[in-house]
Amino acid sequence: MQGAYTQVKGPVLGLESSCDETAAAILAPDGQILAETVLSQTAHAAFGGVVPEIAARAHLAHLPGLVARVMAEAGLNFADLGAVAASAGPGLIGGLIVGSGFAKGVALARGLPFVAVNHLEAHALTPRLPGLLPQPVAFPYLLLLMSGGHCQCVAVEGVGRHRRLGGTIDDAVGEAFDKVGKLLGLGWPGGPAVEALAREGQADAFALPRPLLGRAGCDFSFSGLKTAVAQLIGKFPAGSLPRQTAADIAASFQRAVADVMADRASHAIAMFRALHPEGRLLVVAGGVAANTLLRTALQTVAERHGFTFAAPPLRLCGDNAVMVAWTAIERLRLGLVDGMDHAPRPRWPLEALAA
Repeated sequence: MQGAYTQVKGPVLGLESSCDETAAAILAPDGQILAETVLSQTAHAAFGGVVPEIAARAHLAHLPGLVARVMAEAGLNFADLGAVAASAGPGLIGGLIVGSGFAKGVALARGLPFVAVNHLEAHALTPRLPGLLPQPVAFPYLLLLMSGGHCQCVAVEGVGRHRRLGGTIDDAVGEAFDKVGKLLGLGWPGGPAVEALAREGQADAFALPRPLLGRAGCDFSFSGLKTAVAQLIGKFPAGSLPRQTAADIAASFQRAVADVMADRASHAIAMFRALHPEGRLLVVAGGVAANTLLRTALQTVAERHGFTFAAPPLRLCGDNAVMVAWTAIERLRLGLVDGMDHAPRPRWPLEALAA
């Protein structure tokens, strides 16, 4: 709902608990980061993926301590805060309830505004954090969101105003990395491990498909590529692959993903330019944006089209609370606050924010 808070009256506490990162951060009203911390849960590695119940219980156990840590680091008491925010979706509902409930409790106790932050919008608005990029980022710009749960191209037209241009029709790119990592016996999460192993391999060692390459639009598909990797590995004798073979598969897979992402980004730029001829910025965000090869491929595409390329620093690519607090500041400046009856939701498309 829209209220009277057109000016942020003090530091904002942001909480992130949408998946397997428990995070807290405090930002000054001008966006200066006063304190931040992220705890990445490790218990899920034994299961090869995030277990929602374990994640929710871990958020419940660790969030109070993380909040106390950032408050102490910032030298603040709860009475000093100007607002409290939490990721309220999309994500795993148990974790979202924990973070939102904690934030609402602080807001109620201190009579502070509460902001329910859309996790995807938090990624989308991260580049606008003052001082993060050499030049201030103005609307509109093109966002390529790449993570374990999401892969989509979005025209970011304003706070709460996002136009989805395309997205995955099956797996997200981060999910594909995780599954290939598991097939290669690298454990979980697979993304960083696949990237590290790929440095030892030859990217042209195996011919793998490039799903939707050259097709109109900017939708993505990674299930066929993942299946091709599984079938390739299945041709080798049972047991551990020779390290060089595994490295070659990882490198070939990563190159295929880079080629697809570059092609889809090129189509997205054309679609974005038709909507916003004045727009000249391509932003990549999300955990997979930390991948060096993908960053390089996307930067090349951006420059070829006359666009500036931007990506958050690595620590802000994955899930974090800095982006939550900053998005809350952006919304508070527009007088947007949420009631205590705001319900966290596992599905919350960016387009729904306009409503």
